[in-house]
Amino acid sequence: MSFNDDDTSDTGMTGQSKLESFLFSQELSSKVPFFTFQGDEDEELEHFLELRTICLGEGAKEENNVVEVTAMNHQGKNISVPIANLHISCLPMVSLGEFELKAPVTFRLKAGTGPVTVNGLHLIASQVGESDLSEEDEDDFDEEEEDDEEITPIKPAKKKLKQ
Repeated sequence: MSFNDDDTSDTGMTGQSKLESFLFSQELSSKVPFFTFQGDEDEELEHFLELRTICLGEGAKEENNVVEVTAMNHQGKNISVPIANLHISCLPMVSLGEFELKAPVTFRLKAGTGPVTVNGLHLIASQVGESDLSEEDEDDFDEEEEDDEEITPIKPAKKKLKQ
């Protein structure tokens, strides 16, 4: 599932969610071999990371650089999985598409000295209740409902008979 900037969408939570997205980037190296991404402690917000790319940085050596991610699975258990094995001469970057993880997420440079940069989007989903909608949002919502009612089905064209 992917989220759009400032879009209202359903994330599996009850009701609607307002989503905001921000750029995320973290460099891993022998000096900083791991990083844990955590969201705010606010109970009304959910934090996600949508990973896009992992790439070797300037000064990377001729060695394998393995990046491992630790996150919660569907059973609520933390699992660790290698998500990239980069080498400067054959695979300096990998595209992950829209690989989404819910916070907290830990990245670790399991092998190699880097530098390796993990890039993506930090997504924040906030619960939107009916009382939270501004009058402008309510008007937009009402207009959308009215537009749905005005849609009439398209009838097939009549065939023209050849004489």
